[in-house]
Amino acid sequence: MPKMKTHTGASRRFKITGTGKIMRTKHMKSHMRRKKSKRVKAMFDRMLPLHPTQVGNIKRLLPYGV
Repeated sequence: MPKMKTHTGASRRFKITGTGKIMRTKHMKSHMRRKKSKRVKAMFDRMLPLHPTQVGNIKRLLPYGV
């Protein structure tokens, strides 16, 4: 059986924690930042856990948990 390939776009966008949770970043963080408040801009820097309905799709793209 050949090795499975990791989806490189998904490996850049998602991180897997030590406990196995998949974390994601928010979108809309780079466009029109001058209009956004400091609070909103600070919220873009945080990583959020992925919704449970999407976990299976992302685990398929990251077979080795990269």
